[in-house]
Amino acid sequence: MIIQFVKNISASSKESILQMVKAQEYKTTEVLTQQGHYLICIGKKEFDLRTLGHMPGIADIHRVSDDYKLVSRKWKVNRSQIDLGDGVVIGEGSLSIMAGPCSIETEQQVEGTLTHLQANGVRIMRGGVFKPRSSPYAFRGLGVEGLKMWYQLARAKGIKIVTEVMQVSQIAEMYDYVDVFQVGARNTQNYNLLDELGKVDKPVMIKRGISGTIEELLYSAEYVFSGGNEKLLLCERGIRTYEKASRNTLDINAIPILKEKTHLPVIADPSHGIGIREFVEPVALASVMAGADGIIYETHQQPEKAASDGQQTLDFEESARLINRLQKAYALVQSF
Repeated sequence: MIIQFVKNISASSKESILQMVKAQEYKTTEVLTQQGHYLICIGKKEFDLRTLGHMPGIADIHRVSDDYKLVSRKWKVNRSQIDLGDGVVIGEGSLSIMAGPCSIETEQQVEGTLTHLQANGVRIMRGGVFKPRSSPYAFRGLGVEGLKMWYQLARAKGIKIVTEVMQVSQIAEMYDYVDVFQVGARNTQNYNLLDELGKVDKPVMIKRGISGTIEELLYSAEYVFSGGNEKLLLCERGIRTYEKASRNTLDINAIPILKEKTHLPVIADPSHGIGIREFVEPVALASVMAGADGIIYETHQQPEKAASDGQQTLDFEESARLINRLQKAYALVQSF
């Protein structure tokens, strides 16, 4: 059960509600976010919600059977939208395209990518400055100094940025230079990191774990929401299966399932999902047809010279074609 408190609820009203809920043998957890004040109530005893609904201080009350209560769609009439400012909104009613290199490498590379994105109407650039690599000898990113350079160039073009945070200690130093914190597949169940991201007032995009279930992804989002941050995005980026023909197996099934289970925007990552450049476009288009609210993919002026993931990265010509076709696919979906 979720109880929504009215804004600026009085201490006496809140205490009365707490006592009434506890009398029903329910455990309670209070959650205060940027957008609301909630009481999460866990218990098995069935009772008439009308016995609570009339009490002063309650704006609304919802019965939610899912264990991941705050991210569940069962209590939200409207789907959540994430406003990044300057007219950039992610969620129902538009298709968000996020593109850029796997790794931020040089100022020249960033400028070229920003010019490409701006020419094609893309308002969000992806890129990594802290790179979790399987090999300790591979390129691992430019760090905070690279992030600052990228941020300044992107701001001059009116483009927002999304980049991965890998550990709690990086959050504060990155905070002023990111628009969306990304939690990568390897950190989806790093609960210390998720707890800390619940305390920040910046959107967080959580990627599905390498072998994670849909339910586990929703639990990860619940950690951040219950910590106080409801500006959340979910990303299907492919999972590890026994199949060896592609890097991962992009779970197209997950997109409509997540849209049914949660009110949060759902993003698809075809670059990591299949890991083969020539197949990124069809998988991206399939994701739009399945209902994705956004697509995040990798592009580089010269993929063969990219510091990382060149085999799954589109060149600018391929990227421009994909953007055009994504927009057409989304228009087709909207016409149904």
